[in-house]
Amino acid sequence: MKFELKMPKMGESITEGTIINWLVSEGESFEEGDVILEVATDKVDNEVPAPSAGTMMQTLFGAKDVVPVGEVIALLEVSEEINVKAKETKASDVKTEKVKTPKRSKPVQIPNNSTEKFSVSNSNTFFSPLIIEMAKKHHISFEELARIPATGHEGRLRKSDVFQYLEDGRPYKFAQPVAQQDPTAYRIPQLNFDKGKGKVIEMDRMRQMIADHMVYSKHTSPHVTAYVEADMTNMVNWRNANKVSFKEKYGERLTFTPLFVEAVAKAVKDFPNINASVDGNNIIVKENVNIGMATALPSGNLIVPVVKNADEKDLKTLAANVNELAGKARENKLGGDDIKGSTFTISNVGTFGSVMGTPIINQPEVAILALGIIKKRPEVIETEKGDEIAIRSMMYLSLSFDHRVVDGFLGGSFVRRVADYFEQFDADRKI
Repeated sequence: MKFELKMPKMGESITEGTIINWLVSEGESFEEGDVILEVATDKVDNEVPAPSAGTMMQTLFGAKDVVPVGEVIALLEVSEEINVKAKETKASDVKTEKVKTPKRSKPVQIPNNSTEKFSVSNSNTFFSPLIIEMAKKHHISFEELARIPATGHEGRLRKSDVFQYLEDGRPYKFAQPVAQQDPTAYRIPQLNFDKGKGKVIEMDRMRQMIADHMVYSKHTSPHVTAYVEADMTNMVNWRNANKVSFKEKYGERLTFTPLFVEAVAKAVKDFPNINASVDGNNIIVKENVNIGMATALPSGNLIVPVVKNADEKDLKTLAANVNELAGKARENKLGGDDIKGSTFTISNVGTFGSVMGTPIINQPEVAILALGIIKKRPEVIETEKGDEIAIRSMMYLSLSFDHRVVDGFLGGSFVRRVADYFEQFDADRKI
């Protein structure tokens, strides 16, 4: 009789699955319990067994196709009537004992106390969530997983491979890897740190993403940081004198951020190669000047909303954009478009009272500017009467740049130009 094989439901919140590969081809016969295909979801990978003995008539979807739960994925010809409800395939009903492991030569039995060397059998270093969960349960390390012969599509490790390996007594558990080591290479010391005891806080998803992004940035870009200081007195006095009238005229708060964005955008136009990213051996100099603003969320995590085309906007528009993005960040309402497309990032570490900072580059950009706290202090200034000591509002600027493509001349010249724009701010500027 003809039987319609449907995409199984593999969890309460799962609405679709991705076909990894078909293990039974059209026209090929199978026995009850044989694995017909492998299906992946965002949580687990599953092997779908045959509900009865029969023949594969037609597959309706191919590998890597995403199929809704309940959709017919294949037509089978089965030898006996199937009680569909009783045989309905669910991830929780898959019995590992019924999974037939593809035949292969029996692995060499290595005693548990052996120090014999091994070569990696599974060159595919991707392990599905299901495999990782099984490894945790049986205390199998990633190194040991790499030794297990894999029979899945494109060299992927299947759960049947792991079960077979366990049944064989984990022969490669204590084998040592064979590695051609460069005698001049740096080796990470194997240190066992005492991490102490205390309250354990699991990272949320955003914090994990931030951590990965920061580690990737430090690993990818050789960071160099250049420092300058700027006399902010004219800008500070102008902003303090005009913030009330600016609010009355335009209905927008006048913070220092739009003034910073304005000056940085002008400096980027002067030094366009700072507005770039790296693609292999190529440098992509961006046409648009989109300034990202590193912003702290209420949760304590960090996000970078973006002021698009900052070089084309007047102060009123910049203030409106900055206030809107800051408000969305506080209310956790930033959309996807609000945080995309940044070409250069600024981080106002002075907001938290920091004198200066050494920021980490926001990949794939090649530089990031940190702005410290604006602090009054006595400075020696030149006047018509000669050198005098005066109280000035001073700020440190620190630019971290990617030394693969930004040298000291470009990085130093750029951050100095930003400071010049700050210092040369027109104290008589009209709002």
